Amino acid sequence: MAKAYWIGRVDVENPEAYKAYVAANGDAFRKYGARFLVRGGAFEAVEGGARQRNVVIEFPDREAAVACWHSPEYKAAKAKRDGHAIADIIIIEGYDGPQPSDG
Repeated sequence: MAKAYWIGRVDVENPEAYKAYVAANGDAFRKYGARFLVRGGAFEAVEGGARQRNVVIEFPDREAAVACWHSPEYKAAKAKRDGHAIADIIIIEGYDGPQPSDG
């Protein structure tokens, strides 16, 4: 079964208030087996637009990723972010097929 990911691009408008969201989202992420692969960090936008902050969160599967988004735990955390950041977030299923090095 393929893993799934949240891919987020975020512009933080109120860094102090955003800290409350960061502190609160761990409950939901632990419950659904999430693991941060990218959490901020230096980046270079080589094509297209960008936001200030980029995040990639891995989940065991698509069902867990979607359930986390809709969970009461994440809704409570997200309420702390609302009004303090603008985000583009997608949930996407991973890929388990052939890779360029496979053939």
